[in-house]
Amino acid sequence: MRISEAARRLGMSPRMLRYREALGLLPPVRSTGAHRRFGPEELSAVAHGVELEKRFDVSPGELAFALRVLSEPAVAQAVREFGLRIGRLQAPRRALDFEKEKALRLLQRRP
Repeated sequence: MRISEAARRLGMSPRMLRYREALGLLPPVRSTGAHRRFGPEELSAVAHGVELEKRFDVSPGELAFALRVLSEPAVAQAVREFGLRIGRLQAPRRALDFEKEKALRLLQRRP
């Protein structure tokens, strides 16, 4: 089906579907005439994205960025470093730090 019919079935405007496409939130399916075609799988994928946005209270842009973080290691690393810097994430404890803390606890227990 064409974009206008898909939008009607999904309860959104064709413009919103095009916006989602620009964000990379639609499966890449085009007809030979370069028109986007929607079948049951594409409608289901869009509906699932909308459901995630509602469940986690995020915008389509935020969902698109989350997908980018998951698929691009450099972006994931930059976001992790930012999270550490602002205190939203904790740095993972290294094994040597754990062993050092354990040894100190054992020494403190001695009479």
